[in-house]
Amino acid sequence: MPLIPIAYLTSSVLSLLGNSIAAIALPLIVLQTTGSALGAGTVAAATAIPAVLAGILAGVLIDRINRRMASVVADLISAASIAALPLVDMISGLSLGWFVILGIVGSLGDVPGMTAREALLPSILRHGRVSAERLLGLRESLGAVAILLGPAAAGTLMVMFDGSTVLWITAGTSLAAALTTMLLPRAIGSMPVDASPTSSRTAWSQLRDGWRVLFRTPFLIAVTVLSMASALVIAAMQGLVLPVFFTAEGQPALLGFVLSALAAGTLLGSGVYAFFGTRGRRRVWFVTGLVGTTVGIATIATLGSVWVVLVGAFIIGLASGLFGALTGVLQVERIPETMRGRIRDAERDDDPGAVVGHHARGSGHIMLVGVVTEFAGLQVAALTLLGVWVVAFVYALATRSLRRLERSEAASGGPSPVGPKAEAVNADAER
Repeated sequence: MPLIPIAYLTSSVLSLLGNSIAAIALPLIVLQTTGSALGAGTVAAATAIPAVLAGILAGVLIDRINRRMASVVADLISAASIAALPLVDMISGLSLGWFVILGIVGSLGDVPGMTAREALLPSILRHGRVSAERLLGLRESLGAVAILLGPAAAGTLMVMFDGSTVLWITAGTSLAAALTTMLLPRAIGSMPVDASPTSSRTAWSQLRDGWRVLFRTPFLIAVTVLSMASALVIAAMQGLVLPVFFTAEGQPALLGFVLSALAAGTLLGSGVYAFFGTRGRRRVWFVTGLVGTTVGIATIATLGSVWVVLVGAFIIGLASGLFGALTGVLQVERIPETMRGRIRDAERDDDPGAVVGHHARGSGHIMLVGVVTEFAGLQVAALTLLGVWVVAFVYALATRSLRRLERSEAASGGPSPVGPKAEAVNADAER
């Protein structure tokens, strides 16, 4: 494989690995430093709103500057925010206020960094001489490995080293991601030479254009709705139903294996798509992913036993590995390259893998599921979540915009959105 896709994939994995280590290590370090569980919750809550704002506004900036440089700067901000914690500890000692301030700074780098990498994809594919199916499948697989290894690495590091050392290691992963991205030619992050100029337009008008394209494109609406339903169901399962279930079973320590089962399934599913995704019809891959996800959620919703739940989590991961990689390929083809930062940021609020979506919506729907659990029982809550997904499943099968998924079918429905002139086309035409 050429250097360009290798550097892109390596940077993506390093960044995700650092985030997954920090997600486990930071709350533990906050607890060790402040001795307060409320403190850890305060840090998470304080960083949620800045993360949402960064997610909304970063897309406009990424569509105006070199995207390679945007990715590098975002990773450097993330690295600096983590590295500053042990430095402050050495100089004056850490307090809850410092965790909040530097947590906010870090959130301003994490979400834009993810969006910048998404925006780079069309250029990586053009210059990297690799198929979209192969690149997206490999990215999903390697991302699953990072998510699988991150929590285990965080736990091991916290046992072997003190908190400051763990923070230095975590910051080092973000720094390594930035340095790896710099291996990409600067031209990779530039807009196509015939792209329409945007520097003279206001940031607000550009943001409005991105949302207009999103809501006027049936395919993007359908994908966003489907992703939102997946995020709501899986987050509520992980955040409330399964913790209550494992506690009732007297095996709360096994809860962590649910994430491992999901990641292992995703690794297998996305790996299969990476090597075989160009064969067969995309509609078949899409329906297979939807059916598999439904089977997995239904399996978990039975709450039959601990092992049944783990098998269901693996099936969900396997199916989402197929579905996620295919959806990524379709978005590369159908989102205008000049608007990719804005549209991907708008969609990211409902992306089950996105930090913004979970921070912004996680507590609300989990609270509703908690009410159902309290008054109707855990089984009813699990079946309610299954019902939500079944509605989304039927919608995905029935909507016309998700029936024509082949490259030739997309082209026959209108001008290809991949290219600099697509910005104007997509604003006024349904695909």
